[in-house]
Amino acid sequence: MTHKLELIYFKMRALAEAPRLLFHYTNIEYEDLMSWDYYEKEWSDVKPSIPFKQLPMLIVDKKHEICQSMAIMTFIENLAGINITDPILNAKANAIMQSAQELFMPLNPTVNFATGEKFKKKKNDMMSFLLSRFEDLEKVIKENDKKFFILDEPRACDFVTFHHLDLSKMLDPTIIKKFPRLEKFLEDMMSIESIKSYLENRPKLIDVSVEPKLVIDGIPHPTGVKKT
Repeated sequence: MTHKLELIYFKMRALAEAPRLLFHYTNIEYEDLMSWDYYEKEWSDVKPSIPFKQLPMLIVDKKHEICQSMAIMTFIENLAGINITDPILNAKANAIMQSAQELFMPLNPTVNFATGEKFKKKKNDMMSFLLSRFEDLEKVIKENDKKFFILDEPRACDFVTFHHLDLSKMLDPTIIKKFPRLEKFLEDMMSIESIKSYLENRPKLIDVSVEPKLVIDGIPHPTGVKKT
């Protein structure tokens, strides 16, 4: 059964990125929309009526609202028929996905919004946490004899992890180089043709730490939740 899928988010490279990667990997068609284009209102006016008052949101067939990025990832995996059916492997995959998702704060807000001295302070403050979590992830993937975290083909947990590790390079490109197995993981993900194509064509995030912008259709837009 084919569904109409609409992914709603903002101008930032954050919680909607893993779902976009998984959509492209599974070749599932979806429409990528900004909040103000879908709701035809400013986010401040829409927010009180949204489940859990946050995005991203996946609208299915114009009637079902699936919020929370991890729930969206699970839905896509199930829809594509690549969900992990072994209960033990599935639990391990979920643990990896949740652990990687904990990198969201403060990594994503800092890269997408912080500038100047605030950027430097946030970077310094989070460094010990990033190194510790990267070390955990490195240990987990090294203990597995597969190409990715669970299997020889990527699953939802791999895309969530990939997003945060990839984004960390915009905070400090030297961090990932301390973890050769994670660096190899990034290379393996980026070598997948559909992922490579998506990464080459997605809106470019520029001027990080100075005045972050997303280049959409050739036009730089300040990151944020307001239409520009």
